Amino acid sequence: MRFQRFAMFTMAFAFAAGALSGVATATAQTDVMKLVTQFVSGLNTGNIKTALATCADRTSIIDEFPPHEWQGPTACSDWAHAFAAANKSQGISDGKVTLGKPWRVDVTGERAYVVTPATYGYTQHGKRILESGSVFTVALQKTAGGWRITGWAWAGH
Repeated sequence: MRFQRFAMFTMAFAFAAGALSGVATATAQTDVMKLVTQFVSGLNTGNIKTALATCADRTSIIDEFPPHEWQGPTACSDWAHAFAAANKSQGISDGKVTLGKPWRVDVTGERAYVVTPATYGYTQHGKRILESGSVFTVALQKTAGGWRITGWAWAGH
């Protein structure tokens, strides 16, 4: 009888712990996606300061325009300047990124990994262009100030 009670208690405890860890993971996933969305929203609204506030002290970026790769403490702002220059040189304006439903949002302790489909719409020389099928991949770390982007890559399609 005691063994049955012990077994039932153990199973109930394991179930409760599993349920609580699922809640913690769901909350962490929501927090991670909130930060990714903040980054994209900042870019979409032209609020570069909001977008750059999502970056960690050191970030690594890979994107489709030269020089294609940025690293270090100024990576996000360097990327933003290069992005603006590339858009200007190509006659691109009114850019908006729309994220699809994430394919992956993995949170392990203080690290996270997000992979989401994305669409980039913009105007080029007066013509509206829609690039669908792109992939936005983001790595994040939880800091004292909350989640921050430590790296991201854009793969246009």
